[in-house]
Amino acid sequence: MIACCMIFFSCKSKQEWREYLGGPERNHYSALDQINTSNVHELEKAWEYHTGDSSAQNQCNPIIVDGILYATTASVEVFALDAATGREKWRYRNARDTQWFSKSRGVVYWEDGEDKRILFAAGHFLYALDAMKGTLIQSFGDSGYVDLKTGLGENMEDKFVAAPTPGTVYKDFIIMPLHLSESAGAAPGFIQAFNIRSGKLEWIFKTIPGPGEFGYDTWEKENYRDGQVGGANAWSGMSVERKRGILFVPTGSAAFDFYGGNRKGNNLFANCLLALDANNGKRIWHFQFTHHDVWDRDLPAPPNLINIKRNGKSIDAVAQITKQGYVYVFERETGKPVFEIKEVPFATDGVPGELLSATQPIPTLPKPFARNTITEKDINPAAENYPELLTRFRSYRKNLYDPPSLQGTIIFPGFDGGAEWGGASFDPETGYLYVNANEMPWILQLNKTNTIINKSLSVGNQLYIKHCSTCHKPNLSGDVNSGYPSLKRIGTKIDRTYLQKIISGGKGMMPGFPQLSAAQKNAVIDFLVGEEKKKDGSMAVSEPAPIPYSFAGYNKFLDKNGYPAITPPWGTLTAIDLNTGEHVWRRPLGEFKELTAKGMPVTGTENYGGGIVTKGGLFLIAATNDNIFRAYDKMSGKLLWETALPTSSFASSSTYQINDIQYIVLNVGGTKLGAKKGDSFIAYKLKNDRN
Repeated sequence: MIACCMIFFSCKSKQEWREYLGGPERNHYSALDQINTSNVHELEKAWEYHTGDSSAQNQCNPIIVDGILYATTASVEVFALDAATGREKWRYRNARDTQWFSKSRGVVYWEDGEDKRILFAAGHFLYALDAMKGTLIQSFGDSGYVDLKTGLGENMEDKFVAAPTPGTVYKDFIIMPLHLSESAGAAPGFIQAFNIRSGKLEWIFKTIPGPGEFGYDTWEKENYRDGQVGGANAWSGMSVERKRGILFVPTGSAAFDFYGGNRKGNNLFANCLLALDANNGKRIWHFQFTHHDVWDRDLPAPPNLINIKRNGKSIDAVAQITKQGYVYVFERETGKPVFEIKEVPFATDGVPGELLSATQPIPTLPKPFARNTITEKDINPAAENYPELLTRFRSYRKNLYDPPSLQGTIIFPGFDGGAEWGGASFDPETGYLYVNANEMPWILQLNKTNTIINKSLSVGNQLYIKHCSTCHKPNLSGDVNSGYPSLKRIGTKIDRTYLQKIISGGKGMMPGFPQLSAAQKNAVIDFLVGEEKKKDGSMAVSEPAPIPYSFAGYNKFLDKNGYPAITPPWGTLTAIDLNTGEHVWRRPLGEFKELTAKGMPVTGTENYGGGIVTKGGLFLIAATNDNIFRAYDKMSGKLLWETALPTSSFASSSTYQINDIQYIVLNVGGTKLGAKKGDSFIAYKLKNDRN
């Protein structure tokens, strides 16, 4: 059976998009060339499917298998379409409360003979559906689902766990990424492999090692225990080389993200690329990109499994992009760097109690695909409040890896990169890597924990300040530029039951707060809807803080009109020759039309979601918040075609061929960065191809 599955994955038609980001290598590459540089301008809409669900962000990258497109709605309802016409074949609506309060970047397909399955996660559960019928497979786990908290240890009931990124298949295993809270008390981000047939937990790799395990000495002695430190999770997905049986796992930071005085040491295996034996989860090699991370420098995307030529030698390699704008390239089997990596000294004078690493690893090549330091010369002189911006800039810490501070430290590129979860595209024909990136400065500021909550406030207000104000602001105003909605007058828009579910289970990027009691949740809701009650001492929130500092919130460094405070570009697309480490071309990605109308060169915009590189000579990408889908010449970076979308597409697109017709399909969901909501999947084909 296992051999059969391996043959299935290696031999199925290249005309499909059978896996997340195009394949187990996560290279966003298609060998199709019907749509090419000579005719891409002839693209037209082939079909559009409306999900009827615009309740949240939709980041789904659809897969296409045997003429059927599988994807998810914004609230993680799974559906199947005829990929040639967009007609719905089935739709699965889960009755479990956790289903709605999730997001999804896609689903997983697996088959063995007539046993064809779709696997997806909603909340902290992994589900298995019959791919032909859309019904639960009763023999999988507990009548069709398993709990993703299974291998994480005891006392997980009050921990937030979800899995927005699709799992990775190896033989009969599905290895699952996890999205966790980033606060103190988060769950540990252990890597878990489940049996696709039975749902049984097959193996675990502990990213926070215990006594006697490799890496234990890079933490404080008790950090491995439940409640001490969490995170170090692989939220962004994984890659797998099935021939050698090697799983490549990028991990994120330990929690709490921005202070590590309670976890002194380099903290393996946080912020690492792990090469694991996919059969049993044993470590083969690892590389840590940020030692003792206190900047939220998670690895944002699955690594690319590539083949390059270096000094006349063909190398099977793995390339990892980062939020900092670097690409690190390693030999796949050994972890040996292809380009030299140097340990470079950085500032270590953090807040009292912090102990930072004296050095961080920086690659000599390729050169960064995004700026990662800024000076006074980078403050935008065209900004209307330039003097104010310059004064603020001078007050912040601002060098690369300057530690979090009470006065504020500029994080650049921002918390969302540099590179983000959309990932990079790799062209095996040329050895070029294509990376879309953000160049947005954010401000990382700490507060002393004992100063942030006024005990004279109501319990609901205190709980809101402690758990919610980081994103939604103390006055409930939110920040649309940073992606956090206002909660003012929320009671006129959403009923109490709905609010209770969101607080318990989370929604989109927001984690849930299952650790709050029912009374505490009601107190928060009372505060939000203006139904405050007298202070109830039984719900006190003045428990001793586990760490002495709190995060002041996700705040972008913007001018008075909401544009980045720095000179453009603010979003970029870069082609990098990984044979040499040199940039081939680079250009702004995205446009503010109101600025170009004033004569300003194209600035680029923030962008989320990846592109596609094809044998037809194209690089295709949406991702920007200007509602445009674009096609570039992959060799020169010349813009060949663009079309307006109903709203922005913050997701990676897919391409496939049916009945000799090539299609490109993308999820147009909007919502993020102030874009209006959308609910459609749109497919394009050439005008002269008629069904």
